[in-house]
Amino acid sequence: MSGFWERVTNLILVAAVTGLLLATLGTIATLALYVAFLLVLLIRHWHNLTTLDHWLRTEEGALPDSSGRWGDVFARLTRLMREQGQSHQHISSALERLRRATSAMPEGVVILDEMDRIEWCNPVAEKHLGINSSRDAGQHITHLVRQTQFAEYLAAQKYTEPMVIKQPRHQALTLSLQFVPYGDKQKLLLSRDVTRFERIQTMRRDFVANVSHELRTPLTVIGGFLETMLDETHSDPETRKWALALMTDQTRRMQSLVQDLLALSQLEDTENLVREEEVDVTEMLRNLYDEANSLSGGRHRISLDLDTRVKLLGSTNELRSAFSNLISNAIRYTPDGGSILLNWAIRDGQSVFSVQDSGIGIESEHISRLTERFYRVDRGRSRETGGTGLGLAIVKHVLTCHQAKLEIVSEPGKGSCFSAWFPGTRLSLPENE
Repeated sequence: MSGFWERVTNLILVAAVTGLLLATLGTIATLALYVAFLLVLLIRHWHNLTTLDHWLRTEEGALPDSSGRWGDVFARLTRLMREQGQSHQHISSALERLRRATSAMPEGVVILDEMDRIEWCNPVAEKHLGINSSRDAGQHITHLVRQTQFAEYLAAQKYTEPMVIKQPRHQALTLSLQFVPYGDKQKLLLSRDVTRFERIQTMRRDFVANVSHELRTPLTVIGGFLETMLDETHSDPETRKWALALMTDQTRRMQSLVQDLLALSQLEDTENLVREEEVDVTEMLRNLYDEANSLSGGRHRISLDLDTRVKLLGSTNELRSAFSNLISNAIRYTPDGGSILLNWAIRDGQSVFSVQDSGIGIESEHISRLTERFYRVDRGRSRETGGTGLGLAIVKHVLTCHQAKLEIVSEPGKGSCFSAWFPGTRLSLPENE
């Protein structure tokens, strides 16, 4: 309403001024004066329009100052541009925060447009899929992930379950990929490294298969002899005695396997905390030395060197189990007449228990896998010596629980040396040392 009355007031004012000019100057002078005024007004509007057009095209500098309506227009544009700049800054900041958050995610993220072309990806996705965010922007995702299984998964548009693939450029890397549709036919491609999970699944399957295999043989032997004894009405006492001895041996083998499995399960339990008791290692090794001689039965030359009386903080039972496994392995895999040296010493500020033998030795390609459950260099020989295949796995877990490490040095035909290194934080010196 105010605009309407403003226009009415302006018309009345123009009519009054025109009448006054006509009365004083006459018609021709009044028209000439109006023409000059309109020309000045036209030039002013043309100048302001040219200035505004130049600013809109270049967006350089601030809008010019002006008066009247043009001043109001320029003021409104300045305010709108300032608000737009602030809004753009907020959006840019939010986008940057989103990108930083996405870049920090442990999963790979690829943003795809409606044509499945790459718009952006985080560093993890670059590592997983071998792509580059700036170089490959605009490329179709199947041009870079060249796997038939992946292309079929994309085309099927059934994304409720992820797909698992081997990275073609890095076969040791296993990825879980899943599309997440959003917006107007856009998609997110999420990638996750499941290599460790796949390895655990493989280990679990191998573990079940190995346990089943290890138990099948003694159960088959025992079951076969029992069936034979049931069928025979008059069996030879010597044959019966021999069969019972063999069944007893196989039963002991199964008992050893079950005991090792239970020990390993207890060690792998995350809630199983190491007891911080003072362990007299020298006394323990003297007892283990006597047991080793009994197990060897005089077939080996076994010696014990105690270079220190230092004690350890840890679990007596677990440490005894680890040391006993290292010693019994040396006895099993050292031929008759060979030598075995047990040593307890301080080296470089750490306490070290080592078992050195003159046995058959181990090829270098097997050493890194010796602590795997049921891993055997020679399956036939391991069964002959009565091993369960879990001894070194138990040793590894015991040492890990005690922040220690196992060092293996071996050469075929020249023997092996297994050393357990304990950190200085585990040492407890006797009062008189």
